Amino acid sequence: MPFFKITLIRSAIGLPTKTTGVLKALGLRKRMATVFHPVSPQVAGQIMAVKELVAVSEVEEAMSKAEFKATRKPDPGYYIETSATEALQPRI
Repeated sequence: MPFFKITLIRSAIGLPTKTTGVLKALGLRKRMATVFHPVSPQVAGQIMAVKELVAVSEVEEAMSKAEFKATRKPDPGYYIETSATEALQPRI
């Protein structure tokens, strides 16, 4: 089942109450917040009302909050191949 991945790019400060209400209905409260909604004509209409403020893409499955946070986690810059205790133990 396809989903809309909707990210709020621009703030709604100073915009009409109707626009702010549409963003609240979509579940977008802060900039760079992302929500997933199933593809439907109702959601598509809401997106069209705030199309200048959001970035939309269609994905095959919705991600949970933890899964989405894991995708944004940067590369640590190093990798541990063996632990120090294993390297120091004598081999028999």
